[in-house]
Amino acid sequence: QVQLVESGGGLVQAGGSLRLSCVASGRTFSSGAIGWFRQAPGKEREFVSAIRLNDYRSYYADSVKGRFTISRDNAKNTVFLQMNSLKPEDTAVYYCAAEEGYLVSYYSPRFYRYWGQGTQVTVSS
Repeated sequence: QVQLVESGGGLVQAGGSLRLSCVASGRTFSSGAIGWFRQAPGKEREFVSAIRLNDYRSYYADSVKGRFTISRDNAKNTVFLQMNSLKPEDTAVYYCAAEEGYLVSYYSPRFYRYWGQGTQVTVSS
């Protein structure tokens, strides 16, 4: 089993920054991906960013490109999401997700088996 724990959420003013962390424990794997998704009240869970574990290639939703950066610290089994220039529409619960091996799509939550509990991000205007 894989356990994921997110942290780093909070309340920030528009234009501010936050850095989310996702720590993985339990069974780890060297191929697959770690993704970040978010879900606002009344909306579906949507893709934010993902990083491939074997070559560090990253993927971003159009809505966050140029503002968010995903990175990984192997020694700490941690994936980070640096969020800059935050906007009120970024307000949501942010979830870390993981899947091993080949993914049909990095963009859909249904291709990830392992999920954290989420961390709330609130951006005030």
